[in-house]
Amino acid sequence: MTPEEYTEAVLRFVEQIPLGRVMTYGAVADALADESGRNSARRVGTIMARHGGGVPWHRVVGAGGRLPPGHENEARRRLQEEGVTFRGDHVAQGHIN
Repeated sequence: MTPEEYTEAVLRFVEQIPLGRVMTYGAVADALADESGRNSARRVGTIMARHGGGVPWHRVVGAGGRLPPGHENEARRRLQEEGVTFRGDHVAQGHIN
């Protein structure tokens, strides 16, 4: 899988995360690892930062439920509208796939 194909696979996968649920960058990387031959949470984060504006980017969070850096307020607002709950600044574990 080329880098461009991997970018498209990540974006397609993120589009399928259900309303009110989130996944970590690492979980997205793990889900695509067999198909892509890649498994890097950091790479998924880079793809989301550069190309994720057209997908539900707010549903992809850091380890432990940390919101996307620099977009915490908007991500929190969107997730709360979807019924996601928080423990402090992190998504409550019950919402993380």
